[in-house]
Amino acid sequence: MGFYDYSVTKPNGEELSMKSFEGKVVLVVNTATGCGFTPQYKEIESMYEKYHDKGFEVLDIPCNQFAGQTPGTDDEIHEFCTLRYNTQFPQMKKSDVNGENELALYTYLKSQKGFEGFTGPMAIPMGLMLKKIDKDYKNNPNIKWNFTKFVIDRKGNVVARFEPMADLKKVEACIAGLM
Repeated sequence: MGFYDYSVTKPNGEELSMKSFEGKVVLVVNTATGCGFTPQYKEIESMYEKYHDKGFEVLDIPCNQFAGQTPGTDDEIHEFCTLRYNTQFPQMKKSDVNGENELALYTYLKSQKGFEGFTGPMAIPMGLMLKKIDKDYKNNPNIKWNFTKFVIDRKGNVVARFEPMADLKKVEACIAGLM
C-alpha cells in the first residue's frame, strides 16, 4: 500500500482519501493548540499561502497524545487556528498518531521515514524529557511530539520527516524543491 491508499476523517465524519492529493506536494503534520510549537501554525500557513496555487496542500491532524496539549473539540481547534493564525487549510478530526488507535496513515508514514534524531538547541532538553517517557525513544519510529512533519512528493512518496524543532526554513526548502 502507498500514501494514496489511505484516508483520514474530517471533523464532520466524512472520509478524505489521500487520492485527492495525487499530483500535489503534501505536508502532513500532527498539531496541538496548547504546545510550545503551536506558533509554527503561522509559518505553515505562510507556506500554504505561498505554494498552494502551485499544488501544495497541508494535512493538519490535531492530536492530544502529547501532554494533553490539544484538549478542545474539533470545532474549538478549528476556531482557535482560524482566529489566532488565520489558517486556511482544513483541520482533520483529532486523532492518535501512535499506539493501538493510531491512524493507519501514520503507521504507513512512520514505516517510510523513521525517527532520525533531533537537531537544534532544543535537541538535548527534548531528548531528556522523552527518555523519561520512553527509554527506547531513539530506536523506534513513533512520533515523539506535536508538530512532527512528513513531506509527500507529487508521486506519493514520503520524502522527508522533520521533527518538531526542525528549522521551518529547511521544511520550506524541501517543499519548494518539489514544486
